Amino acid sequence: MESLYLAWRYLLYHRFKTFVLVLSLTLLFFVPVGLRVLVDQTAIELQRRAATTPILVGAKGSSLDLVLSGLYFEGARPEAISSREGERIQESGLALAIPLHLGFEAQHHPIVGTSLDYLDFRGLRVQAGRRFVYLGECVLGARAARSLQLEPGATLVSSPQNLFDLAGVYPLEMKVVGVLAASGTPDDHAVFVDQKTAWVIEGLGHGHQDLSKEESSGAVLKREGQQITANASVLQYQRITEKNRDSFHFHGEEETFPATAVLAVPHDEKSAALLMGRYLTKGETSQIVEPRAILDQLMGTVFTVQGYVIAAVVLVGLSTLATAFLVFLLSWRLRRGEIETMVRIGASKGRIRALLLWELGFVLCLSMLLAAVMVLFTASQGGALLRSLLLT
Repeated sequence: MESLYLAWRYLLYHRFKTFVLVLSLTLLFFVPVGLRVLVDQTAIELQRRAATTPILVGAKGSSLDLVLSGLYFEGARPEAISSREGERIQESGLALAIPLHLGFEAQHHPIVGTSLDYLDFRGLRVQAGRRFVYLGECVLGARAARSLQLEPGATLVSSPQNLFDLAGVYPLEMKVVGVLAASGTPDDHAVFVDQKTAWVIEGLGHGHQDLSKEESSGAVLKREGQQITANASVLQYQRITEKNRDSFHFHGEEETFPATAVLAVPHDEKSAALLMGRYLTKGETSQIVEPRAILDQLMGTVFTVQGYVIAAVVLVGLSTLATAFLVFLLSWRLRRGEIETMVRIGASKGRIRALLLWELGFVLCLSMLLAAVMVLFTASQGGALLRSLLLT
């Protein structure tokens, strides 16, 4: 016990040297194991969501961007497709078509324009309030509601895409009508609205004061029968309420309006094969992908890179370990006078050897303990971090 006490007091006295050694050895033990755990956790998380998403249809281009945006609402936004694509899939009778309109945010939370079928497909249950029904209503994911500190009855304003674009789209004030139960998926961070509400945010639909009423005469430029021409002072609504909801309308054919992707849910394997075959023709302007296959390719690349990184880390780690032992050896050499003094006052060689080994053991055990704590933290929190880095 005396050797144990003396070793501990020596390490506390030389705390800076001890700190450097512990830090170096902790990183040496943690990096290879932590990296492996991090990649494995990320692969499980990514592939779990991809496995529950049968098919995505979007514009031709990067299939990876399509999958990452369609599944996680992050990453580069792919080119838009016509909302007619969803009708085409639905009319084929081979799959249920769920539209996805992405690209807008509300205080750093993605706004997902979709249909109620999406909530049913993902098994998202309303914990408080109700699901969106009318134009301008939104439902918050569990983490989004907690982060924004909002509950049913509150309002949420969409974030402008460009603060300096004076001619751009005005932010829309949406009414929060529900909060979803936590699902442990990216849906927890999202704000869900009807696809038409997303079109209003994009500026494809708007509402304004009724120009046929007498109180709106100041906003009328001229009247020709039933045709009314407004001047620049006409008030456009940025908030959809029960009173002005009927004034909101869209200019143009809704089937030509944009969508980011269509989530297709085939009725069976045969329907899935037939649907995918329809998108293999040369003149096809859209692409159809299986998210699981795309993410398997991505993770294959990540695992390959991981092998090289771990090999490099192991080589660096061996040199770090050799350096640590060299520090101990040099330290013992510099302490020759101290060791001779202990011998003169009656300390045996065995006790001196035990003292030096206890010092080494303390450093190694503390380093391994800290590395284990870091690995456990990585296993619980690191997957989400690496996923966000991959998507970015």
